[in-house]
Amino acid sequence: MSDFTSGFWNLYITVLTLLSIAGCGLLLWSQSRTRIAPVAAAGTPGPNDAAGVGTTGHVWDDDLTELNTPMPRWWMWLFWITIVFALLYLFLYPGLGTYAGKLGWQSAGAYREELKKAEADYGPLFQRYLKQDLKAVAADPQAHAIGERLFLTYCAQCHGSDAHGNKGYPNLTDNDWLYGGTPDIIKTTILKGRNGQMPSMAAAVGSDTDVENVAHYVMSLSNANADPIKSVFGKAKFGVCAACHGADAHGNQALGAPNLSDKVWLYGGSIDTIMETIRKGRNSVMPAFDGFLGEAKVHVLAAYLWSLSNPQPSVAAK
Repeated sequence: MSDFTSGFWNLYITVLTLLSIAGCGLLLWSQSRTRIAPVAAAGTPGPNDAAGVGTTGHVWDDDLTELNTPMPRWWMWLFWITIVFALLYLFLYPGLGTYAGKLGWQSAGAYREELKKAEADYGPLFQRYLKQDLKAVAADPQAHAIGERLFLTYCAQCHGSDAHGNKGYPNLTDNDWLYGGTPDIIKTTILKGRNGQMPSMAAAVGSDTDVENVAHYVMSLSNANADPIKSVFGKAKFGVCAACHGADAHGNQALGAPNLSDKVWLYGGSIDTIMETIRKGRNSVMPAFDGFLGEAKVHVLAAYLWSLSNPQPSVAAK
């Protein structure tokens, strides 16, 4: 974007904006001075002709005549008012390149002021929840409602408004957790983010046939519709996967390696998808929210997320 920060663009935007406004004013002035000479309709002049309005001479379908009716003066003045308003606005507020405006207003400054006001109003509430145990916060109806709004604002874009996830984004309403589902681990995940990486295992597994066999074995672990013969051959090659997923394929939460023995699939559980995962690997990133939301808000958000897979009686009763 450094190519667009030269002084030329500042001048270009300023001149273009002012010329556009001046052009609108010139057009309005020229049209307000232009008069089309009345043309009498064929035959006896009508009441409009008698009033000095006349016609433009345009006739359609033999009897549809366009009258030469001037634009109302109040309408013309309304256009002039908008032009004056535009010039006054550009004088007071930013809009002409890098000119900051007489008032020095900035959207970033307004945003910072809103944040300060929100912090003053709601900061003590979040700090009060931060001092409480996370499970106790999860049982608080007011905290639950606040956590839900935080989730819908910052998390629903990836995990869905119902938190059921999307392809590549985990379902947060079940008890299947890549890194663990305790309140503290959920809070850590939100604060620090996660970077899940599975390398391409095609070379380690072997040929395309071996990749297919391993995929069928992985499918068989969750009682899926896998080929039993290919599964047997795939089990012998699964040893290269056991380093992360474990010999029993139950996964490793310390590494974020998923459990392959259940029916929960992050990217899909078809044979083609599993083979694609083995061949190409996967790379998923969840950003850290520590510097953006702060620990107090994350504490409430983590409590809400934990409650989705651990419903709280007091919240459910509400």
